[in-house]
Amino acid sequence: MERRSFLKSSSVAAIAATATSATAQIIPPYKKQPRIAIGGIASECSTYSRIRSRLENFRVLRGQEILDNANFTFLNRYDVPFLPTLVANAGSGGPIARDAYESLKTEYLGMLRALLPLDGVYCAMHGAMFVEGMTDAEGDWYAATRQVVGPDCLISASYDLHGNVSQKIVDNLDCITAYRTAPHVDRVENTMRATDMLTHCLRYGLKPSIVWATIPVGLAGEQSSTEWDPGRRLWSDLSEYNRMPGVLDVSQLVGYVWADEPRSAASVCVTGTDPAMQARIAAELAARYWDARKEFKFGSPTGTIEDTIATAMAAKTQPVVISDSGDNPGGGGNADQTHFLQAIIKAGAKNVLIGGMTDKPATDACYAAGVGKTIPLSVGATLDPVESKPVKVNATVKYLHPVTDPAEREAVIEFDGITMTLSSKRRAYHAAEAFRDLKLEPTAFKIVVLKCGYLNPTMKPLANPHLMALSPGAIDQDIPNIENKNRVPTFPWVQDLKYAPRPYRSKRATRA
Repeated sequence: MERRSFLKSSSVAAIAATATSATAQIIPPYKKQPRIAIGGIASECSTYSRIRSRLENFRVLRGQEILDNANFTFLNRYDVPFLPTLVANAGSGGPIARDAYESLKTEYLGMLRALLPLDGVYCAMHGAMFVEGMTDAEGDWYAATRQVVGPDCLISASYDLHGNVSQKIVDNLDCITAYRTAPHVDRVENTMRATDMLTHCLRYGLKPSIVWATIPVGLAGEQSSTEWDPGRRLWSDLSEYNRMPGVLDVSQLVGYVWADEPRSAASVCVTGTDPAMQARIAAELAARYWDARKEFKFGSPTGTIEDTIATAMAAKTQPVVISDSGDNPGGGGNADQTHFLQAIIKAGAKNVLIGGMTDKPATDACYAAGVGKTIPLSVGATLDPVESKPVKVNATVKYLHPVTDPAEREAVIEFDGITMTLSSKRRAYHAAEAFRDLKLEPTAFKIVVLKCGYLNPTMKPLANPHLMALSPGAIDQDIPNIENKNRVPTFPWVQDLKYAPRPYRSKRATRA
């Protein structure tokens, strides 16, 4: 049932637009020019993965590199400079090695101290980081940040829709916002909400805080897309809630289900200056999400690897796009499993494109041989030889992507009616452009197998149709049957679970 009892139109807008050329003349100046730092660390870590993210797996931006990066050019819209520290991103994968995390945190905190005093910090995060030996890595990062900057500095964070939240997180942050779309097409809007809140509060002297309601529901991202109901319905009116008095941001998170830790759950976070109103909104949205928990479903037909291949081979249309969902590097999968490749070969399917296999030795062998050469290759299972076994093939090298850094190598090979992309490092072949950059046209193939979940917006219109294979891997979609040792009682592992929202007011809400 929709709970809209107190959601009525309000004449109070949540946040005035900050520092645009059209409105700058009517926005009051800061009482003093604030000093705002930017930094962060982001990764989406499956605790079911046997691979580890180490320091060399992070892309680290330092100082001016942050401000020059395309992801942060939006900061130029503000009338106050952002002071860069360190932003590290390891993408999606396995747990982060503890020494790598501690090294990056130490460097970040040193750069933060050098900028003191600070009035604000913007943390560019993801929210599903898991570090070996820790159960709340983001909470640790914020607590360390808070210790350096002190109690009066405002800290704002931007999150992925699949971030996990904890009491330690909200007790150390002042503002938080998350994506409202899956697939994520609102990255810029999301980061701007985080920095808009920060600059707005500093300009007007506001002291925001967060009210958080955890929801004991664990869902795969592939079940909770905002492109179909109930996700579409549940996220469609968040902007209306944002118009409520005393509210700066309302965010609703699916959480990251492949992190087996206590904070792994859905949640609602409401940032504002009216804790009572924030708590009412958090409770309403949390109850609404809970009531819809059994409605969530996959957006495409699903089946085993063998079933989806058989359906694709029998189809009269092309390309039939199949998701190898358990090995999706965009969600934490290894991108080196060979279950699909073995099944394709066994079924005798032809005119197949597989994108893409992470295999540095095989990729390097292709570069050593050159285009047009046919060579014996061992393909796959180089990152995790336990989950699957390598496949021996005689392959012709069809294309080598010109690069200067060997770590960025990509090759296209062909064997037995199968075309496959190889890469030296884990990368997502989700968008149509990823193939076209390698001189491949997805629509030319009968079957296209992608190591992904739901489809990228550029691939979705090409699929004719789309099927999702519930394949094994580090992000196995069979949620009720994946290992669950460390979570609090959570649906769907506990089917008869009773729940009533109990919004938690951050400790920051009580400060003078």
